Amino acid sequence: MDVEELDSLSAKELHDRAVHYAVRHGDFGFLWDLLKLIPAAEAASGNSDESANDLSRVSALLSDAMAAGEGELGDALRPVYVDYLSKHPDA
Repeated sequence: MDVEELDSLSAKELHDRAVHYAVRHGDFGFLWDLLKLIPAAEAASGNSDESANDLSRVSALLSDAMAAGEGELGDALRPVYVDYLSKHPDA
């Protein structure tokens, strides 16, 4: 898919495609980068309390990563998913 096609997908669809591809291909670098971005995305989407909690709990980050395609968090992470998926057209 090209960037235009990816940009037309919902944040949830982008998240699901990117995370599924990364898991299937063992791309732990992308998953780790996603985990590191979640606190900032939480803060950007108005959830600063959640951001502080995420920084102190890795288990919360892992849980967040699996649901990071929904709502305002998903929207905040859209550019990350579009960038990743555009580099992996077979995703």
